[in-house]
Amino acid sequence: MKKKNKITYWAVTIFLSIGMTAGGVQQLLQIGGYNAIATSLGYPLYLLSILGTWKLLGVVAILVPKFPLLKEWAYAGFFFAMSGAFVSHLAAGGQFGDALPSLILLSATVLSWYLRPAERKILHTLKLNR
Repeated sequence: MKKKNKITYWAVTIFLSIGMTAGGVQQLLQIGGYNAIATSLGYPLYLLSILGTWKLLGVVAILVPKFPLLKEWAYAGFFFAMSGAFVSHLAAGGQFGDALPSLILLSATVLSWYLRPAERKILHTLKLNR
């Protein structure tokens, strides 16, 4: 992997991790306005605790070395959570600006996944085990 790609990967992945950690902690503790957001979107408040827990576990999975299958699941979870948040805001009649943070984190998820080094990819691991 070229140095430029590696730097870009880590910059995007750290940005994603900070965003998911901040959101995950706030959702888990139900602070920072998340109760009002969940209620306005029609979701039960207990969903915040579930999402917050999974986001924090996903950050750990993405940052630790090895475990490429677990990383795939974490990226998939982030993709579903952020695309779901984006669509939920728009479907509930919210402003595009309200949906923008989830779109930014969705983009960071896809970019981090796409730029990840070979040793963090499941296909690389499968080839090594042959």
